[in-house]
Amino acid sequence: MARDDNRGGGRRNQRDETPEFADRLVAINRVSKTVKGGKRFGFAALVVVGDQRGRVGFGKGKAKEVPEAIRKATEQAKRQMIRVPLRDGRTLHHDTHGRHGAGKVFMRTAPQGTGIIAGGPMRAVFEMLGVQDVVAKSLGSQNPYNMIRATMDGLTNEASPRSVAQRRGKKVADILPKHDNPTSAIATAEAETTDA
Repeated sequence: MARDDNRGGGRRNQRDETPEFADRLVAINRVSKTVKGGKRFGFAALVVVGDQRGRVGFGKGKAKEVPEAIRKATEQAKRQMIRVPLRDGRTLHHDTHGRHGAGKVFMRTAPQGTGIIAGGPMRAVFEMLGVQDVVAKSLGSQNPYNMIRATMDGLTNEASPRSVAQRRGKKVADILPKHDNPTSAIATAEAETTDA
């Protein structure tokens, strides 16, 4: 008897512990099929889902009713999530670009306070990802499906210094660029202003 009570219970508890996801409806498209008696309408939905802490996914769903299409798209997005490393939890580690079909997107890191400078579907991806500062530009296709796929392609190429160092067998300090001593740079800048 005790064995029967435990069946499947562990899986259900794991699902309850997963973080809550936010979702954003990016596009909804009404399509029609002409039949003998008139037209039959269907709906296609494009949804982006994320935990706003570095995980994001997108999905598309088709159904006769809008809520059902959105539900299908959300479920697919939750199954196709990717993890993206973020610097300080607010921006990308390095500039990157992505491509899908004729859609091209360029994404750049940005200093704190910049905000999300991105158009349309890309903005939804960054908001659901949890990025706070980024500058992005889309070129080519304006189709939201291709723009989101190109954005996801670029984000999959994103790598943190830790992962690069681990892959190359080096320390993180060896990978990062070495900056001059900041105090000496400030002192030289002040000396130049007093001379002028």
